[in-house]
Formats: sequence, structure tokens, C-alpha cells
Amino acid sequence: MNTIPNKTERLHSLDSLRAIMMMLGIVLHSAVPYMVTEFGFSKDPNATHLSIDIIFSIIHSFRMPTFMLVAGFFAAMLFYERSPLKMLKNRASRVLFPFIVFLLLLYPTLKFSRIYADATFAGSDHALEDAAAYFSDFLTFLPNSTWHLWFLYYLIFFTIISVLLALVFQKLPGVSIKISQIFNWVFQKPILRVFVFAGMTAVIFLSIGDSTLPHSNSLIPDVNVFIFYFSFYMVGWVLFKSKQLLDSFKQFDWTCTILALVLFALGLAIGPLKLIDTNPYQDMANAIVQSLVIWSFIFGITGLFIRYTSSYSARMRYISDASYWVYLLHYTLTIFIAPLLFGWDVHAIIKFLTVIISTTIICFVTYHYLVRSTFIGEFLNGRKYSRKLSDIQKQEELSEQKMALG
Repeated sequence: MNTIPNKTERLHSLDSLRAIMMMLGIVLHSAVPYMVTEFGFSKDPNATHLSIDIIFSIIHSFRMPTFMLVAGFFAAMLFYERSPLKMLKNRASRVLFPFIVFLLLLYPTLKFSRIYADATFAGSDHALEDAAAYFSDFLTFLPNSTWHLWFLYYLIFFTIISVLLALVFQKLPGVSIKISQIFNWVFQKPILRVFVFAGMTAVIFLSIGDSTLPHSNSLIPDVNVFIFYFSFYMVGWVLFKSKQLLDSFKQFDWTCTILALVLFALGLAIGPLKLIDTNPYQDMANAIVQSLVIWSFIFGITGLFIRYTSSYSARMRYISDASYWVYLLHYTLTIFIAPLLFGWDVHAIIKFLTVIISTTIICFVTYHYLVRSTFIGEFLNGRKYSRKLSDIQKQEELSEQKMALG
């Protein structure tokens, strides 16, 4: 594909979107102990509620597909506006190295918290001792799962494959231009694009034989997970070639979001709740509705972020900077805090909100004092940042001046 000469101004809306998608992990993982649905994870037997399942399912339906699309967009930006080599170096420092380091560091805390939670919810009076006993052998410190860092794991593979594909298409300029023209035409049609991309996702669902979003924590890459999320990543990559159309996402943004919620309810009716009998076309109906939900949410929510967060905000920039650390740290906290509330006789929603709030506070306090202006922050974000919002504003102004000067 041809190099794009004009550098893209900082897209605050997509920065914010990426950050919020990462931070919604707090909500998802805080929900698990209080859901009615069985996932094989630690569950508070005294506090579950169906409303928490619905919250979880709604967020889960769009969060990671949206994140992967935005990741593909920014990867393409690095590839075309810097160079393939600089893009690979950036992805190594921002994705590969943090994945390796934090998987090794967090695995013991995650395993300890999970054993502690399981023992507590099972009624053990020696939950902490049970969790500590697991680490009597040094080999138990070595990770055998990616845990919640699985998306970083797959981004490593996406980076390699996308760079190889892009280099091939640079040798095929005619094909590259044609693909860009087709996608450009589709992106300009607010209604058509939902159906086109939903159709693509429905085909993938049907080919893998399951209309639920695939997931794998295994260190052995899962082909279905790769194909499913790589499709969103590559749509984001191609979207960068049509970046001038981003403002068109504001068309029908509220409509798409509301439509997604309606379709989500329909999906429950023909899926888990089975209120509507669609046999012998059950699988196809599930795949189509789920795909429409995903893409309606993607275009709706992305449009809302472009509409409302395109202007610079020092607070939102701070949250965006913090989101990586928050995502890395939060899962251990959500697992550990939930069993601490086991004996608290309150509604499941109160416990759910308590875990969310406690985890968020701890994540941001540790980020502010232990990460933002330290070597950890430099490792994760490429540089150290001042803790003052006023300094963030000054840094943004200097950055804009540099871009204006070329």
C-alpha cells in the first residue's frame, strides 16, 4: 500500500475510545463473582443477580472488537506515517515487552487471588493459607496462561501478520488502491457499512461454529480467536486509509447505539433465553443478530466518542495515559477484593459497585504516585509524565506546535 505523506493530527476521540475500552475491563471482571451465569470462575454464592449478567454481556459484545479496530487504526498510522521498522520497534516496546514482563510479575498475584477467592467462596476458614501453600514449589511461579493479557498476546501476532500483508500490498499498488476505494465507498454509507461488516462477522461466526465471541487464555494461539479479532484489526487498518471519513461516524451514532441495544435484547430472546424458536436456523439467526449488535455498537459508540471527545481534555488525556496500567493491575484486585466482601450481607449490586470503585481508586492512586512519573510509566507509555494537569496542557500545546511546524 502506498505511504501516506500527511501526518495525522492527534485523534483525541480515538485515544479516549481506546482507553475507555481497556478500562471497562474493571466492570467486566468485577461482575464475574456476582453473575448468575456459570463461567467456571470464583462466584459469591450469597450474592448474584441477573442484571449484572446483562451488564456484562452488553459490554462484552462490543468492547474487545472495538478495541481491536482502534488498535488496527493506530498500527496503520505508525506503519504509514513513520515506517515499518519504527512501527515494529514501537509495538515491541509497547506490547511485546510489557506482555512478557507483566505476565511474569502478575501471574503469581493472579493465581494467589484466584485460589484465595475459590477457598473463601467455598467456605474455607484457611483461605489465605490455602492460597499461600500453592507456591511451595518454585515452578508454580511460571505462567501457564495469558490470563487477561491475552489481547496483548494476539496483538503481537497481528502486528507481524499485518506488516507482512502491508509490505506485500505495497508491491501490488493496483490491488491496494482498489481495496481502499471499495472500503472508502462502504464507509461513506452509514447504513450499508453496518450490514457489510456484520455480514463479514456473521460468516466468521458460522465458520467457527459458535456465535459467541471467542476467547482463549492459552499460550498456544487459538485459530478461531486469531481469525475473529484479526478481522476487526484489519478493518481498523483499512479505516486509516479512509480516515477523512471518521466524522461520518457521527451520522446515526445514537441511532446505531440504540439499535444495538434493541438487537441485543432480540439476541437474548433467540439465544440464551430462547423465547423465540428459530430452528432449524437457530445458529444462523444467532450469528446474524450477534454480528449486527457488534457492528451497530462499534459504529454507534465510535461516533459518540468522535462527537463528544474530539476536543483536547487534560483530564481525559490523563485517563488515557493511565489506562494501560489500570488494565494491567485491575484483574488481580477484582479477584482479591470480591472474597473480602463475602461476609457482607448486602445486595449483589452493592458488592459489584464496591469492587469497581475500590479497584478503580487503587489503580489510579498507584498510577499517580508509583507509575506516571517513574521508570514504570516510561516503560509502558514511552516517557515519564508530570503529575500536574497544568503540565499536561503545556505538553499538548508544545506537541501541537511541533506538528504545525512539520
